[in-house]
Order: sequence, then structure tokens, then C-alpha cells
Amino acid sequence: MTPNMGRMNITIHQAMLPQDDPSASLAFYRDALGFEVRNDVEYGGMHWTTVGSPDQPGVAIVLYPPAAAPGLTDEERRMIAEMMAKGTYASINLATRDLDAAFERLAASGADVVQEPTDQPYGIRDCAVRDPAGNLIRVQEVR
Repeated sequence: MTPNMGRMNITIHQAMLPQDDPSASLAFYRDALGFEVRNDVEYGGMHWTTVGSPDQPGVAIVLYPPAAAPGLTDEERRMIAEMMAKGTYASINLATRDLDAAFERLAASGADVVQEPTDQPYGIRDCAVRDPAGNLIRVQEVR
């Protein structure tokens, strides 16, 4: 950085998570997590759905169809589909002040529970579930 430029103001705006079933993803993020739908774009039978917490209007998650990424070979598309099915392709960490209530809501929604609320050895209490596309969603308790 050039000394005369000053500090750049760069913030997190959107994170991208793959989805292969727009309806199931929408139900999970809207109904189970309580996120608001900010945009839903359909093109060629595929959906890009933008969701986010009502408490963070400037930060969003875009649920996108990974098959639509330009430049992918058929082999790469197949590999991504396999990794998504195994739940090893993408993840995101979310935060809440009431982990137990968040976990109960997620478990009641039928989310695929990976880990119940746990005190981690590195000082964080969290839980983990998978969304309908297999993405790992860790929810960390913050005070």
C-alpha cells in the first residue's frame, strides 16, 4: 500500500454457497435459519438466491448453481457434484448469542445434524449441520 493512500474500506458483502435444489435451499435458509430473501434470479432454469440475516443488511449469502460457473469441464462438474453429495465442497461459519435455541430450531427443521452443541478445545462453543446441498454450516456461540 502506498503510504499516501490511507486505509481502504473493504467489507464483506457476499459469500457464495453452491446449491443444487433451489426450493430446498430456500426453505433451509429462510425457514430454518430465519434469513430474509433479498433476491431470486432465474436464468435458464437455474436460480441464484440471495439471503441474509435481517440484522446484517449489508452482508449476504448467494446460493448459486455451481454447474453454471463458466469454464468448467464436464469432469469438473461431475467432481463438484460428488463433493457436494459428500458434503466436502463448501462451508460457512455463522454466529448466534443463543446456540442451544439455534440448534433446537435447526434440528426441528430436519437439518442433517453433524455435531450437537459442543465446547471446542480451542475456546468456541458451536454446532454443525449440513444444508440441503451438503454444505457444512457451523454455528458458533458469540457473547
